[in-house]
Amino acid sequence: MPTETADPTTPPVAAVTGVTGYVGGRLVPELLGAGFRVRALARDPARLAGREWADDVELVRCDVGELDDLRAALDGVDVAYYLVHSLGTGRDFEARDRHLALTFGRAAREAGVGRIVYLGGLAPAGVELSRHLASRREVGEILLASGVPVTVLQAAVILGSGSASFEMVRYLTERLPVMTTPRWVSNRIQPIAVRDVLRYLVGSATMPSDVSRTFDVGGPDVLTYGELMQTYARVAGLPRRLIVPVPVLTPRLSSLWVGLVTPVPAGIAKPLVESLEHETVCREHDVRTLVPDPPEGLVGVERAIELALQRVHDGEVTTRWSSAALPGAPSDPLPTDPDWSGGSFYVDQRRTVVDAPADVLWGVIEEIGGHRGWYSWSLAWRVRGLMDRLAGGPGLRRGRRDERHLRVDDVLDFWRVEAIEPGRRLLLRAEMRVPGLAWLELRVDTAAEELAARTPDAPGPGPEAAAGPGRTYFAQRALFSPHGLAGQLYWWSVKPFHGAVFGGMQRNVAAEAARRAARR
Repeated sequence: MPTETADPTTPPVAAVTGVTGYVGGRLVPELLGAGFRVRALARDPARLAGREWADDVELVRCDVGELDDLRAALDGVDVAYYLVHSLGTGRDFEARDRHLALTFGRAAREAGVGRIVYLGGLAPAGVELSRHLASRREVGEILLASGVPVTVLQAAVILGSGSASFEMVRYLTERLPVMTTPRWVSNRIQPIAVRDVLRYLVGSATMPSDVSRTFDVGGPDVLTYGELMQTYARVAGLPRRLIVPVPVLTPRLSSLWVGLVTPVPAGIAKPLVESLEHETVCREHDVRTLVPDPPEGLVGVERAIELALQRVHDGEVTTRWSSAALPGAPSDPLPTDPDWSGGSFYVDQRRTVVDAPADVLWGVIEEIGGHRGWYSWSLAWRVRGLMDRLAGGPGLRRGRRDERHLRVDDVLDFWRVEAIEPGRRLLLRAEMRVPGLAWLELRVDTAAEELAARTPDAPGPGPEAAAGPGRTYFAQRALFSPHGLAGQLYWWSVKPFHGAVFGGMQRNVAAEAARRAARR
């Protein structure tokens, strides 16, 4: 019989963790479309502002590692989706995964949750697994032992616009017409399209209450990783790639290589690469008896790549692998009191008069970064991005989700959108490796706001310039709170370049806005 709800006349309640991540962010609208009431669990619900579905769900502040928080958040829930993992969070990720799974299972049992659904990794039996795959399997076993009916879906490579696996394939294939590759390119894999993953996740909610087990899920095609790259090249209209496997590339060297060539940082690439050391092919497809295949069948590899590329081309990538915060990146919000750090707080502040209406200037600001770049010394930005990647940071290759529009928590190269006031203010928090915390604020000011904001030591035009009616200003602040001596040395070592980098940004953004205004 189906999982029971407290009142069969009301829609069931689905709680979703990992809603700021790649799969979780796409699952929520699918559940809403299937008639569920959705409760989105997040440590900081403000990060969900701007999502198309944010007003249609119940946002709950919850730390998955805190039993009391979690138990309260799961009260009255029919099905709870566990989409949390510690991919790339450091050497102790296994202990963290174990703690979170134990806490979630206990909270779900004590809250009376009807079913847990977990998306894990597909792995072969009878072999020594990578630490990442072993941890994913252990999480599934912990949840299955929780006393709550559990569906564990085990998937291999997920193909969809913005997924880490797809981005690896995409950038390796597009940027390297000839490549020496590790032996794992000859291992067989069974990729699955993200839309089929979502269909299985939604369908798992109504499985009979006596079903509690793992299910292998995969698409209709089995091929090697090398064949997957050649398929991508064919679909993308690229010449056939020359792939030369070599036995000397260890998983660590492979991950560093992937980290340099693709937008996926080495810290995330390493567990993905280690997983490719194994053949990941479904041993069964029992899930179809409970969640039937669609009439047109599962999405094949070629079609999945076509769909993903079309979304990238149309700028309709709703979530990306980078949607989740980069492990180890700072998450502190911009303090309202500069003295919060108990020490120095450095500010580089600039204002420029712009010969364009405010809405045109805002259009330029909102499109900054990604393919358009940062409107200043491009070599300096590229060198800084390369240095960051070599230090284990994201560099510039994460780009942006949408080339024209931003929302809170979007990734923007090695920044993340911390706050946005459409038409007026964009606040970016640095996620590059720096000895401290850094922000970049870009703002559109009117003449009245400029007069109110001016301070005696703030650079910019004088009061007589601000007095003109209808004048528009591009205001910019770079803020840095140093950590220790290294932070102090870092600020003073880069400060001489601020004129070229930030000053150039001021001039070039203003010039681009003026050009657009003239064309309009």
